[in-house]
Amino acid sequence: MLKFTPDHEWLRVEGDVAVVGITQHAQEQLGDLVFVELPASGKSFEKGAPAAVVESVKAAVDVYAPISGQVVETNSSIVANPALVNSDPMGDGWFFKLKIADPSEIDSLMDETAYKTQLG
Repeated sequence: MLKFTPDHEWLRVEGDVAVVGITQHAQEQLGDLVFVELPASGKSFEKGAPAAVVESVKAAVDVYAPISGQVVETNSSIVANPALVNSDPMGDGWFFKLKIADPSEIDSLMDETAYKTQLG
Protein backbone atom coordinates (compact mmCIF):
# COMPACT_ATOMS: atom_id res chain seq x y z
CA MET A 1 0.00 0.00 0.00
CA LEU A 2 1.41 3.35 -1.08
CA LYS A 3 0.28 6.60 0.60
CA PHE A 4 1.28 10.26 0.20
CA THR A 5 1.40 13.45 2.28
CA PRO A 6 0.64 17.03 1.15
CA ASP A 7 4.36 17.72 1.81
CA HIS A 8 5.40 15.22 -0.89
CA GLU A 9 6.54 12.32 1.27
CA TRP A 10 5.50 8.81 0.35
CA LEU A 11 4.97 5.86 2.64
CA ARG A 12 4.87 2.16 1.75
CA VAL A 13 3.55 -0.24 4.38
CA GLU A 14 5.45 -3.50 4.78
CA GLY A 15 3.84 -5.38 7.67
CA ASP A 16 4.29 -3.29 10.83
CA VAL A 17 6.96 -1.08 9.23
CA ALA A 18 6.55 1.90 6.90
CA VAL A 19 9.21 2.79 4.34
CA VAL A 20 9.40 6.59 3.84
CA GLY A 21 10.85 8.76 1.09
CA ILE A 22 10.13 11.82 -1.04
CA THR A 23 8.10 11.74 -4.23
CA GLN A 24 9.18 12.12 -7.83
CA HIS A 25 7.56 15.57 -7.80
CA ALA A 26 9.55 16.63 -4.72
CA GLN A 27 12.90 15.62 -6.14
CA GLU A 28 12.06 17.36 -9.44
CA GLN A 29 11.25 20.58 -7.56
CA LEU A 30 14.45 20.37 -5.51
CA GLY A 31 16.79 19.57 -8.39
CA ASP A 32 20.11 17.80 -7.89
CA LEU A 33 20.50 16.70 -4.29
CA VAL A 34 23.90 17.29 -2.72
CA PHE A 35 23.33 16.31 0.94
CA VAL A 36 21.00 14.10 2.97
CA GLU A 37 20.80 13.98 6.77
CA LEU A 38 18.88 11.03 8.18
CA PRO A 39 17.54 10.42 11.68
CA ALA A 40 19.29 8.04 14.06
CA SER A 41 17.97 4.50 14.37
CA GLY A 42 15.85 4.21 17.49
CA LYS A 43 14.65 7.83 17.35
CA SER A 44 10.88 8.26 17.61
CA PHE A 45 8.80 10.85 15.79
CA GLU A 46 5.28 12.13 16.04
CA LYS A 47 3.31 12.43 12.82
CA GLY A 48 4.32 15.63 10.99
CA ALA A 49 7.59 16.15 12.86
CA PRO A 50 10.75 16.99 10.88
CA ALA A 51 12.70 13.72 10.59
CA ALA A 52 15.35 14.25 7.90
CA VAL A 53 16.92 17.05 5.85
CA VAL A 54 17.73 17.20 2.16
CA GLU A 55 19.81 19.86 0.47
CA SER A 56 19.91 20.51 -3.23
CA VAL A 57 21.58 23.09 -5.38
CA LYS A 58 18.36 25.13 -4.93
CA ALA A 59 17.24 24.67 -1.31
CA ALA A 60 17.38 22.80 1.97
CA VAL A 61 14.12 21.27 3.16
CA ASP A 62 12.86 19.06 5.95
CA VAL A 63 11.43 15.63 5.30
CA TYR A 64 8.57 15.01 7.72
CA ALA A 65 7.45 11.80 9.40
CA PRO A 66 4.17 10.95 7.63
CA ILE A 67 3.06 8.92 10.66
CA SER A 68 4.20 8.43 14.25
CA GLY A 69 6.78 5.74 14.81
CA GLN A 70 10.30 4.72 15.69
CA VAL A 71 13.12 4.61 13.15
CA VAL A 72 14.23 1.00 12.68
CA GLU A 73 16.47 1.49 9.64
CA THR A 74 17.96 4.30 7.54
CA ASN A 75 19.25 4.25 3.98
CA SER A 76 22.97 4.99 4.27
CA SER A 77 23.28 4.66 0.47
CA ILE A 78 21.59 8.04 -0.05
CA VAL A 79 23.92 9.72 2.47
CA ALA A 80 26.91 8.52 0.47
CA ASN A 81 25.20 9.19 -2.87
CA PRO A 82 22.31 11.73 -2.64
CA ALA A 83 21.79 11.46 -6.41
CA LEU A 84 20.08 8.10 -5.76
CA VAL A 85 17.09 10.10 -4.53
CA ASN A 86 16.99 11.94 -7.86
CA SER A 87 17.33 8.81 -9.97
CA ASP A 88 15.00 6.52 -8.00
CA PRO A 89 13.06 8.50 -5.36
CA MET A 90 10.43 5.83 -4.79
CA GLY A 91 12.78 2.86 -4.93
CA ASP A 92 16.47 2.81 -3.98
CA GLY A 93 16.18 6.47 -2.86
CA TRP A 94 14.06 5.72 0.24
CA PHE A 95 15.02 7.59 3.43
CA PHE A 96 14.06 5.60 6.53
CA LYS A 97 11.81 2.89 7.89
CA LEU A 98 9.45 3.52 10.80
CA LYS A 99 7.95 0.95 13.16
CA ILE A 100 4.29 1.98 12.92
CA ALA A 101 3.02 3.34 16.25
CA ASP A 102 -0.63 3.95 15.26
CA PRO A 103 -1.86 2.21 12.09
CA SER A 104 -4.97 4.42 12.00
CA GLU A 105 -2.76 7.42 11.08
CA ILE A 106 -2.13 5.80 7.69
CA ASP A 107 -5.82 6.21 6.84
CA SER A 108 -5.44 10.01 6.94
CA LEU A 109 -2.84 9.99 4.15
CA MET A 110 -3.67 10.37 0.46
CA ASP A 111 -3.75 7.55 -2.04
CA GLU A 112 -1.99 8.02 -5.38
CA THR A 113 -5.10 9.38 -7.12
CA ALA A 114 -5.67 12.05 -4.45
CA TYR A 115 -1.97 12.98 -4.49
CA LYS A 116 -1.96 13.41 -8.27
CA THR A 117 -5.11 15.55 -7.97
CA GLN A 118 -3.33 17.77 -5.43
CA LEU A 119 -0.46 18.24 -7.88
CA GLY A 120 -2.92 19.43 -10.50
